[in-house]
Amino acid sequence: MIGAVLLAVTYNTFRLTPVLYGFILLHCIVLMVGGHYTYAEVPLFDGLFGSERNNYDKVGHFFQGFVPALLAREVLIRKHVVNGHIWQAFIIISICLAFSAFYELVEWWVALATGEKAEAFLGTQGYVWDTQSDMALALLGGFCSLLLLSGLHNRQIENVMKSSARAQ
Repeated sequence: MIGAVLLAVTYNTFRLTPVLYGFILLHCIVLMVGGHYTYAEVPLFDGLFGSERNNYDKVGHFFQGFVPALLAREVLIRKHVVNGHIWQAFIIISICLAFSAFYELVEWWVALATGEKAEAFLGTQGYVWDTQSDMALALLGGFCSLLLLSGLHNRQIENVMKSSARAQ
């Protein structure tokens, strides 16, 4: 809800690209489905590909890297924070990993605070490497976002910046 308010408040002053708004919506849907069923019990992912665990949370963690990479990229480019594509990519991936690590720490804190109810929130389903694989999927999501969408994103950023310049 906080994100929706921020997007609404900044719409006229810092309008984002259509591709970013679209992926933010898709990410929200992924989060809402996970929240509705709990990530370990999303029906479509029960026994998918012969797995004993429900891997819907892995979709969420992939998006946890994919969408923040687009957002970080757009802010860094439009605010001229970083010069050079290599440094820009490095900082974007670092932001994605930092966000993912922070989320894993929040999961841990909630688990400590809730005790027995932690398993439903964490959704580890007995997988000892759950935290590490979650962060790896966020990393993969960030890389995929940069590799697959940079060209389209650049064109849309250019269009948004031109529109902003004309409006001023």
